[in-house]
Amino acid sequence: MGGLTEVLGLSLAQIAGLVGVAVLTLCVWRRYFSAISDILGPFVASFTRAWHINRILKGDQNLELIRLHDKHGHFVRIAPDEVSISHPDAIRKVLGASLHKGFWYKVIAFPDGRFQNPMSATDPAIKNELSRHLAPAYTLSNLIQSETSLGETIDLLCGWLDKFSASGAPIDLDKFFTFTTSDVIGEAIFSQPFGFLREGYDIDNTIANAHQQAAYVSIAGFFRWLHVALLSNRFITWLGVTPWGHLINTAMAAIRERQANPDARFDALAHWLRMLKEHPDRMEEYEVRSAAFNAIAAGNETVATALQAFVYYMIRHPDAWTKARAEIDAAGVGNVGGRVVSFADAQKLQYLQACIKEALRIFAPASMGLPRVVGEGGLEIGGRTLPQGTIVSVNIWVVHYSKEIWGDDARVFRPERWLEKDAARLEKWFVPWGFGYASCPRQNIAKIELSKICATVVRDYDFKQVDPKQEWTWKAYFTVVPENWPCKVKKRDQRW
Repeated sequence: MGGLTEVLGLSLAQIAGLVGVAVLTLCVWRRYFSAISDILGPFVASFTRAWHINRILKGDQNLELIRLHDKHGHFVRIAPDEVSISHPDAIRKVLGASLHKGFWYKVIAFPDGRFQNPMSATDPAIKNELSRHLAPAYTLSNLIQSETSLGETIDLLCGWLDKFSASGAPIDLDKFFTFTTSDVIGEAIFSQPFGFLREGYDIDNTIANAHQQAAYVSIAGFFRWLHVALLSNRFITWLGVTPWGHLINTAMAAIRERQANPDARFDALAHWLRMLKEHPDRMEEYEVRSAAFNAIAAGNETVATALQAFVYYMIRHPDAWTKARAEIDAAGVGNVGGRVVSFADAQKLQYLQACIKEALRIFAPASMGLPRVVGEGGLEIGGRTLPQGTIVSVNIWVVHYSKEIWGDDARVFRPERWLEKDAARLEKWFVPWGFGYASCPRQNIAKIELSKICATVVRDYDFKQVDPKQEWTWKAYFTVVPENWPCKVKKRDQRW
């Protein structure tokens, strides 16, 4: 540093002053002279990403964005180069268009930053190419072939509900629903549950650690260079040390076992391995590992959150539970895989499906905005043109809570809205799994789980909170994960 000061003829204090002036100038330009400087939002957000990161760490970014859109309208500036949009056309013009995804998505690369996968790829063309041999494994027709095995896994959940019913002890549904959704993913992808329901506890604290990992990923996407330096580099890959614990270790072991046992059930992994064998010039082995990891990382907490939301809101609206049960009884549903209601029969239960959809609307599992980058020529929406390079994001909670779209009761749990004549129009704004080319590829697994589990628990069990007045707690990081609402469960027709 001494040599630098001599060359420049400046003191350390003068250099620090020049740096300070440069930073201040940048902040002033971002705040007052950028092309989106007139878009309202938090003052700090106009010149630094710090405001957004702070809201993520507080775990309330979704609610804060709803409040800001209520205050400022369709456009809210949440970072120097990012605008959150709530206009009704945003689903079609932002998520439904072939815009590049925001840089944040690159954090999802696996096993390290050298490799892209369908979720981490920001170019739509690259994403679609990477998905070509992976996505068919998630078609409903392929997944439903595993329904019996999935039902047997879900039946283990019923066994635990029976035990808690007999003992009268409170059950933490957040844990047992996550055990269930994790094991269902293991069964659907590898024909090998991860063992949570069998053991009845969080093996190696995997699920507890996932909450912290979700917070990390939410922030690390904005500092990818640091993420690559610390965790997402070839040295960490070579060491075989990952921060994902039991889930990823079990998944990688399952892949090795399946490669040695090609005659196992034709599940998602078998499909991918077949594609790898048939198209070695178009697909690489790391893509199989990456697809397996992403299925695990994104598929357990999201569906567990949806299940919690279903029970939480239904027991706070007991008439809905009674009505859904009456519908199930009248339908005379059949079972697949033990005592679990078949997916085909659950799909026919219109009121139950309306309750599931309303739970997903009022408490969507994903809380991060879905960022896209405005392309050449700009983006016209709501009478305004946003310039090329602007990051535009659509937050699912903001869309689902919009009174402009859903009416004055937008923030009320009311399943009947899905059975009214206006329901078809509302479908275009119901986006719990995202929308467009980057929508969740595993949503069919989620739909099977939700239909089967919700129908089964409504038919066979009753729940009540230990303290009916206790509101659950949650943090909105990458996903929203509720907790702290212990319940009592009893088998149907038993007294409390």
